Amino acid sequence: MKLPHLAALRYFDSAARYESFVAAAEHLNVTHGAVSRQVRLLEEGLGVALFERRNRAVFLTAAGRTLFDTTQTLFEQLATTVQRLQRPQHDDILVLSCEPTLAMRWLIPRLPDFHAHHPDLHLHLVTAGGPVDFARGGVDLALRRDDFHWDGALHSRKLCDEWIGPVGASPASRTLDGQRLLHSATRPSAWGAWLRLSGEQATGAVRGDYQHFYLSIQAASAGLGLAMASALMVRDDLDNGQLQAPWGFLRDGSAYHLLSPLPLDDGGKRQRFADWVARHCRASLAQCGLAQNDEPAPPSAPQVR
Repeated sequence: MKLPHLAALRYFDSAARYESFVAAAEHLNVTHGAVSRQVRLLEEGLGVALFERRNRAVFLTAAGRTLFDTTQTLFEQLATTVQRLQRPQHDDILVLSCEPTLAMRWLIPRLPDFHAHHPDLHLHLVTAGGPVDFARGGVDLALRRDDFHWDGALHSRKLCDEWIGPVGASPASRTLDGQRLLHSATRPSAWGAWLRLSGEQATGAVRGDYQHFYLSIQAASAGLGLAMASALMVRDDLDNGQLQAPWGFLRDGSAYHLLSPLPLDDGGKRQRFADWVARHCRASLAQCGLAQNDEPAPPSAPQVR
């Protein structure tokens, strides 16, 4: 199978990132016509429409979003690898691959603390989920939920359990009946798992669907319904009152792990990040009154409601 030219994919990725041919042209320092032409050639080669064009605006189609999910990760990893090759080979660069929603909603707001405590380390963050090709991606560490099988030769450290629960901007009642429940394609079984664990019913509920987990949580913040969320990922929104969690959170049986092709306990940069992120994971859950499977819950800390 013949793959599209890398240039066409680069033009598409930029246009998809901004959902604008004009903005993509400015970013790439080319003409608007060049972006439009490359995207059109890519669509013709693939045989699918990647953008919906209306009223001088462009919007990603379902096929376009699927392709963008891949090109976004691909070009981020490519940029990181090129940067590593162009810089002197020092041991002060740490490349971390993290699941997108966790990176945006939990990790990034806490990175200033990491830099403050480890000013000699330069953290390069790339977003991706699932299996990791550490060698090809130039990745040192990967932060993942254990919803897939990884190579037994990898070194891993459990960071914390996953706790999930419904969240909304201002839930109208304590019942799920008749409410709009927001689902995501990247966590398709989240609502079903929580309903089974909690024993709650959602009679007459209306379904809302989003492509990504973070989009469903953002929609909940906007008052569009109730999203099934990870306690970690909404920790800050609960603190500032942007979201509420009337049903609290339950363990769903999964957990977050840090993966590495090299040991995580050698006292080097990997262990330094591992110790830091594990401490913050536990602290975030403790603020919700939640604890690890291997430690008791705080005696006087109620679940967030």
